[in-house]
This record gives sequence, C-alpha cells and structure tokens, in this order.
Amino acid sequence: MYAATAAAASPPRRDFISVTLSPEEAVCAGGYNNSKAWRRRSCWRKWKQLSRLQRSIILVLIAFLTVCGVISYTTVGEPWKSLTNKSSDELKIEPDTPGLKLANPAVLPAPQKADANAGDYPELSPQKPKWPHGWRNPSNLQIKPPWRDVRLQIQHDVSRAVEEPVQANKQEKTEKSVISWRGAVIEPDQSSEPPSSKLKESEKPSSVEGESQKDPVPINERQMTVIEAFRHAWKGYKDFAWGHDELKPLSKSYSEWFGLGLTLIDALDTMWILGLKEEFEEARKWIANDLAFDKNVDVNLFESTIRILGGLLSTYHLSGDSLFLEKAKDIGNRLMPAFKTPSKVPYSDVNIGRGTAHPPRWTSDSTVAEVTSIQLEFRELSRLTGDDKYQKAVDEVMKHVHNLSGKNDGLVPMFINTNSGQFTHLGVYTLGARADSYYEYLLKQWIQGGKTENELLEDYVRAIEGVKKHLLQRSQPKKLTFVGELAHGHFSAKMDHLVCFLPGTLALGAHNGLTADHMKLAEALIETCYQMYAQVETGLSPEIVHFNLHAQKGHRDVEIKPADRHNLLRPETVESLFYMYRFTGNKKYQDWGWEILQNFNKYTRVPTGGYTSINNVQNPSNPEPRDKMESFFLGETLKYMFLLFSDDIDLINLDKYVFNTEAHPLPIWVPA
Repeated sequence: MYAATAAAASPPRRDFISVTLSPEEAVCAGGYNNSKAWRRRSCWRKWKQLSRLQRSIILVLIAFLTVCGVISYTTVGEPWKSLTNKSSDELKIEPDTPGLKLANPAVLPAPQKADANAGDYPELSPQKPKWPHGWRNPSNLQIKPPWRDVRLQIQHDVSRAVEEPVQANKQEKTEKSVISWRGAVIEPDQSSEPPSSKLKESEKPSSVEGESQKDPVPINERQMTVIEAFRHAWKGYKDFAWGHDELKPLSKSYSEWFGLGLTLIDALDTMWILGLKEEFEEARKWIANDLAFDKNVDVNLFESTIRILGGLLSTYHLSGDSLFLEKAKDIGNRLMPAFKTPSKVPYSDVNIGRGTAHPPRWTSDSTVAEVTSIQLEFRELSRLTGDDKYQKAVDEVMKHVHNLSGKNDGLVPMFINTNSGQFTHLGVYTLGARADSYYEYLLKQWIQGGKTENELLEDYVRAIEGVKKHLLQRSQPKKLTFVGELAHGHFSAKMDHLVCFLPGTLALGAHNGLTADHMKLAEALIETCYQMYAQVETGLSPEIVHFNLHAQKGHRDVEIKPADRHNLLRPETVESLFYMYRFTGNKKYQDWGWEILQNFNKYTRVPTGGYTSINNVQNPSNPEPRDKMESFFLGETLKYMFLLFSDDIDLINLDKYVFNTEAHPLPIWVPA
C-alpha cells in the first residue's frame, strides 16, 4: 500500500505531494528500468514538483539565453565564416625576393615550386577545377581573356559587328564550356605552390576557367572599333612581315631591327586583353617553334628589356602559360653581360649570341633613361625565378644614380658614362627623349615594391618639384601649361610628344597617395597634350612642338617646325588619357581619345593592312606616309585605346598592376 505524508494543513492548497514507495511495490508497479519513457516521466514529475516561481524563473532564463544566442550568431557567425573562408583563399604571398610579397594576392598566376627531380622547368599542375598555376599560397585572380568570335567586317561601320559566344578551351584541343565574353574576367586560382629557380617546360597553356567569375562587361562600340583596328594592323603584319620586327605596309614588306619578331612579342598581351584568341594562339605557336635568342645579333638593352622581356613577363602573368616565362628567363640571362662595366652602369648594346656588350661606336655614354628604365622587368624576373642577380644589377644602378652629383633640384642630365659612372653633358635638362622614363620608373618602382623604397619616392617628388620650378611655363593665347627644356640656364619652349607620359604618371602618383597638386598639374598638362592634336590640321600631334610664350595675332599656342611635323603613331597622350579617365571618370578624356583614333584611321590606315607613320601632320591632303608601323602601335597605342574606352576597372586594375614603359602590365608587391 501507499503511505502518504501531507504537508502542514495551514495553506488552503498544497504546492506539492511527496510519495514514498517501497522497493517491492515499485517493482510490482513497473518501477525504474532506465528506459527513455521512464526517464521522461521522471523528469516531468520533477518539473511539476517545482514551485510556480521556480518554473517561471527557469523559463525566463531559457528565453533570455535563446535571444542572446540568436543575436550572437548574426553578429559573429557571418564574419567568422567569411574569415575562415579567407584563411584558405586569400593568404598573403611570399615572393622569392626576401622581405616582399605580392599586393592584392588574388591577382595573377605564377610558377609552381619544382619537384626535386623535375628537370629544368616545372609543369603547370592541373587543379580541381583545373586552374593555371598560381602564386605562392593564395587563391589568385587571373585576367581571363575575352575570347570571342567577333568576326568583324573590315569596315568603318563597326557598330554592326556582333559578338558571338565561343567555346573556351579547358584542356588541349578539348572545348567543353561555352562562355560569351564581353570583357576581361577576374577568376580565382586555387594553386598554392611557390616558385623555384628551377623551371620545367610546359607543353600547353593551362586552362583559365574557374568556378566563379564576375559579371561580363559589355564591349562597347568604341572598343569594337579598336578591335577592328588591331585586326587590320595584324592582317598587314601577318601577310607581309610575319616573324619580323616591323611592318612596312605600303611596300608590303618588313624591316628588321633585332630580327626577333618585335611586333609579335610587343602585341601578345594586347591580343590577350582584347580577347583575340585566334591571333594569340598563332603568335604563341611562333614563339614556341621559331623564336630563338641564340643568334649573333646586337640588341639595345633598353628596347629589348621593355619590349621583349616586359612583353613576355606580362603575357606570362595574364595567360599563366610558362612558355613565356621560359623565354623571358632566356632573354634576361642573355642581357646580363651589359652590366659588366667598371661603374656597373650598363652598356647600351648586347650581343645576345656571343654574350658580349659594348657602348655605341661613337661614345662610351649611355642615356640616363635607358639605364634607369629596365628595373621593373629585371626585378620581376628575380621574383619569379628566385634568382636575385637580375634585381641586384638594376638596383645597384638606381642607388648609384641616387647618389650622383650634377642634378638640378631632382632633374637629371641626359647622359651617363659607363666607365666613370658620372653624368655627362651637364646643364641640359628635359623630360623628353633620353630622360623621360627615368622619372616614370622612379614612381613605378616605388609602387611595384609596395611603397617601401623611400629613396625612389624622394627622388621622384624632388624631380617633380624641379619640373615646377624650372620647366613649367604657360603659352599664349590659351595659357596652356607645358613642360619645356633647360639648357645651361636658358629656357626653351620645346616639348616632345614623349613628355605627354607625364600627366598619366602624375595622376598615378596622386592615386597612390601623393599630394593633390600632382593631380591638378596632370589635368592641366593633359589639356595641353590634347591641344597638340586639336590645333593641328590632321588632328594628329607632331613629334615635337614649340609653344608661343607671347601673344601674336593669327598664331596658335602650338608652332611646328618642318623637321618636327612627323607622327610615329605614338601612345603617350592616349596613355595619359587612360589614367585620367580611370581615376576621374570624366568622359571628355574618352571623347578626346576617340577623336585621335578616328584621325589615325583617316590619315594613317593602309587599305591592304596595317597603319603607317606619316611625315606631315599639317597636310591633310597628303600626310606623306613613311611606310613603317612601329611595334608600339600594337603594343601600346591600341592597348591604351581599348582600356580608355572600357568602364571595367578590373580590366588591368591599377591597384594590382603597374605598366612598364611599353604598356606591359606587371604585378604590384607589398612588404612581407
């Protein structure tokens, strides 16, 4: 029987009842047997035994903890999830150069570390999904070419050309996925192996398809016009100058400078950026089968570095194809004898077959621009190969020039002696030929190296102040700001078209944190460079102009001498227009570039293929074609045109790439 014990009788109702059950009775009643059902009944009895106050407190506490848990998940959970995702996808990249790694690591592919028995060149290991090999540890973003079958008709009415989707190669000779490309697409690369000084030959470029890609950016009508212009120029080169340095479009022949296919190499990354798949593949085939540097020929150190070495390195980064890195290493090694001088200031010429170097026959001097505008390329070659000899050689030149006397408020003379290591022809200062890219590379090396090399920045800022103090003047009647020259204290109102690199460089510096007055000066100078076109009868700039410092009735700001009125299809103004539009978004810069492109088509286009430089920009009826298409027209001018007309900032993002002086983009690094 049950024995019940009641609480005191004073309260009108009981809060609980205590029941005592004997062991025998419990067993008979089906007592504790550790089953789930029994445990649930036991817990419920214990809950019912609590007072109302106790149960209310427990329920309120549970509700409070639940609310706190929900709030904590929403505020902490997502950031933590993002952080853990980034831990594997966006690790910093340690370069081969000690103390440096790449800025914005998810940018470019780079070589993998070679196996101990891998031979001379590492393979491009396939990934899942199959990616081109990547830099050091992170997921990398790679510029995917806007491959497309545009099939443009060779007409001026490009607006009717229609893009067609094409299949992108995923493996050798295997087309698997159809993608309609309308712009360069940034994609992640999952590879994580570091580079090595030992590289292994690649049989074919790896696929650059990825799991995710940003929305395609439509190609607009002006960009289509650039594509058509490139294809027309390429047709002339392919038909009449294939594998040679430069096209002579009027005589349907070619000219040789080094005999190394300069135009083809200079145009490689332009084809990639424009998405010209067929042209790129046929050029790659020539590189693989026919390009040989083992030949008894003298080449100019500067021109070979910026066009050939720079072009190969850039194409390697954009495509991920180690064939181009292999060729870059080959030419880089063959150029190194130039640095074997008493002063370590390199000779101007190298015989890449014999391994000898020498100055020009008429002097022992090199130009300052040439010896100080090869640094971006050799530094990057050291980073990729793990061999610091390239960077040491060019850095030593910059340190030497940094400490030289003979400067004028940061402005440098045009010549330097390779024996003594001293400036020569003192007292002459210009931002034109023989000195121009020295100033450009001061800033760009500082950017490339992650903004840590303060001597470079100091020299650049000091030089710009020297320009303001000694070389800036304003013309009449439009009061255009221009950069003249100084010779032994006498100012000359002469300005080379080459100086029109300066507005873009100033804008790039301002974008990277330099003072706002640099951008203000850039805006004034790009107006001047545009007027060098607009005030000329053909709408094309001459090689050199002189500005009027005093108002004269019937005279424009720009005066042109007969010996200076040729146009070589140069890129500098279009280059600066690209920077100005990219940093300001002002559409007038696109409109100015469009005018220039139309005038190139009107006065320099050759019907059978190609474009030609002209002798007389002041004679629209007979501009006197020179029968020569410089390689930089495809390597620089049309590339900058295409980028100028694009509204896609990730189509060569200027926070991830720095252009060399031949418009070949190379990656930016940051300190480790």
